[in-house]
Amino acid sequence: MKKSLSIALGAVLLTAACSSGTNANSGSGSGGGDNKTLTLASVDQGSVEDVVKAFEAANPGVKVTFTTSGADQYQAQIRTQLASGTAPDVMTVWPGNGNPGATYVLAKPGYLLDLSDQPWAAKLPDSFKSVAQFEGKTYNALFGLNGIGAVYNDEALAKSGLKAPTTWTEMLAFCRDAAAKGTPAYALGIQDNWVTQLVLYALAATVVFGQDKDFNTKLAAGQTTFAGSAWTQAMAKYQDMNKAGCFQKNPLGTSYEASQTLAATGRTLGIVQGNWIISLLKGKNPNGRFTMTALPATDDPATFLMPAAAGAGYGVNAKAKNKELALKFVTFVMSPEGMKVFNEKQGSLPTLPDAGTTVDPGLKELTTFVQENRTVPFMDQLWPNAKVQQTMLSGLQEVFSNQATADAVLKDMDTEYKKGE
Repeated sequence: MKKSLSIALGAVLLTAACSSGTNANSGSGSGGGDNKTLTLASVDQGSVEDVVKAFEAANPGVKVTFTTSGADQYQAQIRTQLASGTAPDVMTVWPGNGNPGATYVLAKPGYLLDLSDQPWAAKLPDSFKSVAQFEGKTYNALFGLNGIGAVYNDEALAKSGLKAPTTWTEMLAFCRDAAAKGTPAYALGIQDNWVTQLVLYALAATVVFGQDKDFNTKLAAGQTTFAGSAWTQAMAKYQDMNKAGCFQKNPLGTSYEASQTLAATGRTLGIVQGNWIISLLKGKNPNGRFTMTALPATDDPATFLMPAAAGAGYGVNAKAKNKELALKFVTFVMSPEGMKVFNEKQGSLPTLPDAGTTVDPGLKELTTFVQENRTVPFMDQLWPNAKVQQTMLSGLQEVFSNQATADAVLKDMDTEYKKGE
């Protein structure tokens, strides 16, 4: 879910090429089969680099050639690469069934290697196994638990004289006050369409699932619909936030990367994002401190829920040129050493116990919500096909450009949902 970056790994280690954009994966398919070169495609920009360094250091003589790209670009090209035989050995794979790069979508046609016999697979908690598996077999190495909420720039917030809101009413006032001071509350970079869902998910966690934790079950059984449920309230609140000036001007013209800069440098007081954003904000502001909280969606904080679920993991190409090295990399990612590096750099929580991960202090509230079981899965992970989410993402952009109504988007999501797998 990250944008462009080019780095050179230290002279002692072998170089790992990293780029992004339309041609990010132009060399991903070439591994040579020499058991010394691994090809990797990732959306974990800002965190995968240190994992690669650690893996290369632990395996002298091994070279990892990797690329990073934004989620939109990545999802648009990975299936094409897999179908044409040009995909990398190891690749980012999302849990469940929510998008074109998700576990069910890629495992069903046989693109992913069965990882069920790997030592970490049996240790995954049941809640993660369900979205890492397809037809009872494990295909996704899920290393991190992620949440979505409001992430504040502590210094910018203190400088503004405002306090982070704890209720819905307070939040609307917070947004108006922040806008009046010339520093909008939250950066929103929906030029990248995957970003459109995050505020909605943060609101829906409380508004939809706070009222009915069994909503997904009822949706699957045909007992309710998006358009005929509290999703309409979540959509309305998203639009209320926009009307209250919660976001900077022209969110549609703001990229994900640009939104990071706004929040990191204090040009906004924060950003509504996943916890993975914290490492990227610190990359732009090394001395900054950032704190995540639940996004207020009602006036009763006791009812707040946060979206939290397994984040994107890694799968192995069923036709990997270096299958043995690919498995070794995935094993490293799921080891205490690899998981510690990844989780601490990314700001995620470990999926396996005894990972030895030091959790970023800014994630204290997320950790508490997870421990108290006050979370709901990312909404798309249990939807029956990737088209539901894609319809939502493009539809939300149209809502912001006044080309569609929220009700129309929800009805379109219902249409896609009813098509099933």
